[in-house]
Amino acid sequence: MKRIISVLFIMLLNYQTYSQGCVAIRSTGGISNMSHTDSSKWQLNINNRYFKSYKHFVGTTEQKQRIELGNNVINHSYATDISILHKINSRWSVLIDLPILSNTRSSLYEHSNVGRYNTQSFGIGDIRLAVYSWIVDPHKMPKGNVQIGLGIKLPTGNYNYQDYFHVTTDSVRLGPVDQSIQLGDGGTGLTFELNSFYNISHTISLYQNFYYLSNPREQNGISTTRGGNASALSIKNGSNVMSVPDQVMLRGGLNATIKKTIYSLGVRYEAIPVTDLIGASGGFRRPGYVISAEPGFIYNTKKVSYYAFAPVALVRSRTQSIPDKITTALTGKYTQGDAAFADYSITIGCSINL
Repeated sequence: MKRIISVLFIMLLNYQTYSQGCVAIRSTGGISNMSHTDSSKWQLNINNRYFKSYKHFVGTTEQKQRIELGNNVINHSYATDISILHKINSRWSVLIDLPILSNTRSSLYEHSNVGRYNTQSFGIGDIRLAVYSWIVDPHKMPKGNVQIGLGIKLPTGNYNYQDYFHVTTDSVRLGPVDQSIQLGDGGTGLTFELNSFYNISHTISLYQNFYYLSNPREQNGISTTRGGNASALSIKNGSNVMSVPDQVMLRGGLNATIKKTIYSLGVRYEAIPVTDLIGASGGFRRPGYVISAEPGFIYNTKKVSYYAFAPVALVRSRTQSIPDKITTALTGKYTQGDAAFADYSITIGCSINL
């Protein structure tokens, strides 16, 4: 059966998606069209994602008092991924992805608690190059197949983006913005992807996507002090410098095709691990994960596929970081930081056969 099964790659996130907030999971590249038709050798994908994070969690426990007291952090994150996919033949394809990011972060604590002010970042993120191959020639396996992708993420995004922070109501200082709204992470990373589908019938199919970014670099040398001086404790536990973390995404679910529209319902998992697969894991990061229900649809025409997805968070967790563990050992008091997450994100875009 020749038909298109489209699957979505993102990310909260990072980001940076960012994974819906302060856990900096960056975008993983928009939409990948797993097509086993040869109608077009070139494909342009334009993917847009927006979310607002404002609810704080320590572990899976929401810190509801942060909103009640008005001292929560609010991130507005918007990302556009522009990617070009070239199909070399029925099995092999290559992709280049360029993210463009726009972020605003509102907080009190970063501005000496003298008032709520914004910091911002805008520009290109980390460019990604990837090569994909179907395990079996799609012409010989139309009912189901597995696709493997290997790639490299380049440190093209500014990971030392700076803005002004208020010291008093009348004075400011220039410093690096929070890790969650930096445009890049400063690392050259390796990516691995595993995508699959299985057609149960002419209308019902299953999909699965796995993405892992390995960042061997431990730290990127950027201060977390927002232009100020590092505390003695932050120097001891290593949180005075930003980490370059790995990230992971896993999603799967069910597609139902009715005429030109594919209706999708699945589960999505996005995370920043506490420790990296390769290399050391010191420095400041907000590890954590989000598990979401992910409804969406894809409308196919001859040349263009339009899609919209809205992952809704079911579980949000900010896990204990390496600096948290070091602080616990130094002080004898259990320490675990918090992070802000969104309730949902909105993703819309299109895939164009050129």
